[in-house]
Amino acid sequence: MFEVFLLRPDALRVWNHPEIRKRLGWYYKVMVDENPAKYRICKRIEVDVDLSVDDEGLWRAHREGAKRFSEIWREIASGDMRIEDLEEPKVSLLDVKVELVKRMLRSCIFCERRCKVNRERGEKGFCKLDATARVSSFFHHYGEEAPLVPSGTIFFTSCSFKCVYCQNWDISTDPYNGVEVTPKQLASIATRLRKEGCRNINYVGGNPDQSMHVIVESLKYMDINVPILWNSNAYSSLEAMEILKDIVDIWLPDFKYGNDKCAERLSMVPMYFEVVTRNLKIMHENGDIIVRHLVLPNHIECCTKQVLKWLAENCPRCLVNIMEQYRPEHEVARRPHLYPDINRRPTMDEMNKAYSIAEKLGIVYEPVS
Repeated sequence: MFEVFLLRPDALRVWNHPEIRKRLGWYYKVMVDENPAKYRICKRIEVDVDLSVDDEGLWRAHREGAKRFSEIWREIASGDMRIEDLEEPKVSLLDVKVELVKRMLRSCIFCERRCKVNRERGEKGFCKLDATARVSSFFHHYGEEAPLVPSGTIFFTSCSFKCVYCQNWDISTDPYNGVEVTPKQLASIATRLRKEGCRNINYVGGNPDQSMHVIVESLKYMDINVPILWNSNAYSSLEAMEILKDIVDIWLPDFKYGNDKCAERLSMVPMYFEVVTRNLKIMHENGDIIVRHLVLPNHIECCTKQVLKWLAENCPRCLVNIMEQYRPEHEVARRPHLYPDINRRPTMDEMNKAYSIAEKLGIVYEPVS
């Protein structure tokens, strides 16, 4: 506690803000051990299925288990049930999820690029990853949003985007910049971080979606109560979102662009707005959420304004971190003549305009006023 107060006193003060407590209510109660993490509830949801059944049968069983999970989760959140009231089943919803992600790896559809390569056999798609998951680093992160600090952050290599300004380009562009981890090893890392005082386990990168087969299986070997945080580019496939929505306690997605043209030019990603807004709605309905928007210079009208407008209309419970730390990095720094619009930091006028737009829309954003 002293370390948090010394390094980030706002991480303690933030919980005095009634709107933060309201919007991050589930996350807070898991964080302080008043409620069980969602993954632990998944372990208690019985699913009547043989795990060797075909894909259609397994997804059908998953849907039935997920429906039951939703009912139980709401009863626990309201205080009408305790996790101790649920017996440990022979086959749990988490078991079904583990089997499904293993099968998805054989025709990979973890992200909406849907490469459908057999990563289990060593084939590689856009992310250049095979079946191996690699962790670049893990540590107590004091630079995240105030409610999350200290965050038990685990950085995975590779990404489904190719952002020309990526600030973690050494991790996102090099699949081998890290150490291979098994599900059991990953569970050990997460357990250590929680026992050392981290408020959550923060899966990030790069991007975590491409390593979700190892992440989901690692939960089988964890028994600690800790909020699961998914820190991603929000470009998961619909199937991946079905797996994640019953596991993630708090979502931390990026919402980078207000249109597809900017997304294609700056991140080499198709159908951006359609996919990300679909996933943000799912996140908003299934857990607490803090949306990150990095303000790009000269992109207030085409991106920032459109992003904030959409969030105000479609995700009224979310918190928004309007981020000012953009700087020319990676390809922009190497070839600035190709990206003259973003070859500088955003000005104070641009940031004030972004904050003003948020205020007019009634968005609760960082810095919390």
